[in-house]
Amino acid sequence: MTKRSVIGLLLAVPLWAGAQDGPQLMDNRVFYQVLLDELEIAGGGGQRGIGWDGQAWVGTDTRRVWIKTEGERGAGGHDAAQLQLLYSHAIAPYWDLQAGLRRDFDPRPGRDWAVLSVQGLAPYFFEVEAELFIGGGGQSGLRFEAEYELLLTQRLILTPNLHLEVFGEDDRRRGIGSGASALEFGARLRYEIRREFAPYIGLRGIRRLGTTADFARDAGEDKRAVEYLAGLRFWF
Repeated sequence: MTKRSVIGLLLAVPLWAGAQDGPQLMDNRVFYQVLLDELEIAGGGGQRGIGWDGQAWVGTDTRRVWIKTEGERGAGGHDAAQLQLLYSHAIAPYWDLQAGLRRDFDPRPGRDWAVLSVQGLAPYFFEVEAELFIGGGGQSGLRFEAEYELLLTQRLILTPNLHLEVFGEDDRRRGIGSGASALEFGARLRYEIRREFAPYIGLRGIRRLGTTADFARDAGEDKRAVEYLAGLRFWF
């Protein structure tokens, strides 16, 4: 997949969304939110780790500054941690275009990326995010995520999600191969004690693909993994 085709794919989503009818956002009041979507313990294959995925934003309905962070600390030494600083602008009802910087702190050595992404609410209430990363040395990446919230009751909510990563070039030091690199599918079942506070349990399957799977095999690692999850979600 060429960089030109990846950029075209990213831009196609908001252009399609802009063709849909909907209200225009004109409110200039300043709001904020802090959300720790995932703070969890993951276990599987005789190992345990801690993972997190959170974000915070401040701004109006149409313009916002975002901070996003995610990562994991595992017993097997496969640590990952990243931070993004982004500016977003509403380009259509329920759709934002974001641009900024990403810093990978782990695995070492660290790496910096430029970020261009779109996120929003697709038909049938699927939450979608597609991110394009351009790094030093000609490296590039694409990450796609989608999730859906299924209300079993007013407090019990099942959230299946899909995560796909694609890279433009091999990076053997990080165990990353060009092309489709990793596919994750998971589901988390949370109970909202309050809307802002909800413990959850879940299950996640991870499959390394293509050259990334070859690198994992050469390092003596499995290309597939299943993890059991227990965690907490809260926001304010």
